[in-house]
Amino acid sequence: MSAKLIQGYEVVIGFETHTQLSTQSKIFSRAPTAFGAEPNTQASAVDLALPGTLPVMNKGAVERAIEFGLAVNAHIAPHSIFARKNYFYPDLPKGYQISQYEIPVVQGGVVEFYLGDEKKSVRLVRAHLEEDAGKSLHEDFIGQSGIDLNRAGTPLLEIVTEPDMRSSDEAVAYAKELHKIVTWIGICDGNMQEGSFRCDANVSVRKPGGQLGTRREIKNLNSFKFMQQAIDYEVRWQIDELEDGRAIEQATVLFDPDTGETRAMRTKEDAADYRYFPDPDLPPLAIAPEWVERVRAGMAELPRTMAARFVADYGLPEYDATTLTQSKAMAAYFEEAAKASKQPKLASNWVMGELSRRINTGEATIESAPVGAAQLAALIGRIADGTISNNAARQVFDALWSGEGAQVDALIEAKGLKQMSDTGALEKIIDEVIAANPDNVAQFKAGKDKAFNALVGQVMKGSKGKANPQQVNELLRKKLSG
Repeated sequence: MSAKLIQGYEVVIGFETHTQLSTQSKIFSRAPTAFGAEPNTQASAVDLALPGTLPVMNKGAVERAIEFGLAVNAHIAPHSIFARKNYFYPDLPKGYQISQYEIPVVQGGVVEFYLGDEKKSVRLVRAHLEEDAGKSLHEDFIGQSGIDLNRAGTPLLEIVTEPDMRSSDEAVAYAKELHKIVTWIGICDGNMQEGSFRCDANVSVRKPGGQLGTRREIKNLNSFKFMQQAIDYEVRWQIDELEDGRAIEQATVLFDPDTGETRAMRTKEDAADYRYFPDPDLPPLAIAPEWVERVRAGMAELPRTMAARFVADYGLPEYDATTLTQSKAMAAYFEEAAKASKQPKLASNWVMGELSRRINTGEATIESAPVGAAQLAALIGRIADGTISNNAARQVFDALWSGEGAQVDALIEAKGLKQMSDTGALEKIIDEVIAANPDNVAQFKAGKDKAFNALVGQVMKGSKGKANPQQVNELLRKKLSG
């Protein structure tokens, strides 16, 4: 759903994303965060809020929050406050969640990405540290429910956007870009199935130029496919409600992938319902400028910085550079192929084209691709020096991918794909074609370009497709002009 207006309504979308940080221990205790342990084997006395326990801040979680803030050009607050967010639910052992409210650690920032060829940006309101809750387990076959508190206290960075997105396509593109950022800098493993990257979409509709509509929050979207389906359904549902004269009630909803529908879970709470107040057990979080600079110095090259370098160093269009930096693996593959072949634009075209096409079909990942960057560079080199045509190069690539051989030159020889480079032999074929097609020659001299293309086709046929098309064009024009 990419149209900005649907049945005369504008779609307005904001995101809240819970990013599980990649620390070995929890945010306020030393309990491990490993996924998949037996229920309640990784819940410490601090996580359970037993009497006499006190939370102690995990320095690694703070540093990961700083890294994210630097990655999105946000302000890192020198002082931030932890608060208690009060609500009662079986998987929240303390009866409150330690979070940040008035003064978050990361303030502002922007996420930029492409939607097709159009560059988009989404403003961030904040990113704040908090602890995760436990998990309710429902065993329908025995009619019982249980609570697993292994996840309680796991460090989260909640990333909140402005309502800047105007379609499900844009929302998914934003979520993918955010996922790329947090996995690129290594603060999150990005595993959506395990709950490491959970997105909540706030969706509303309005008439163009009108006030923001009442939003409904779609919780815990754990795949990009379901994200798009859920938003599309919710938009249609809200428009139908309004068109039928019914008001939208603010609510939290869940998406059912089996039915493709959203359903209300509870009336949406406002901040006042949570009775936030500063946590008396935690002092303000102080982040000195020197700490921020140490974190900055230890960070890898960011995607946007690498993309700018690809434009400057390799002369790539901005779209190519942005696409090639979708993952570290793809960027590294391209750069190796570009340097080895000394043909960066050709390398970009092949990585974004033939290689990506096969990876997108699920045949392999870029890390496990049967054609390595060095092989692709060798292939590109043979295109650049005129040894083979683009069509022949695709045949060689297919052979490399299917394991017919590992050496580009050997495959070119074995398959007889080398372009004809003997000018004398090529001129002989051209002379024969000119002699056999006097009508086309006359039409070309009368100004009809189609006749020239027909003659080129005859020459290529005469060379059994091995002639260099560029060379054919040059020699044929020279002959006809003479």
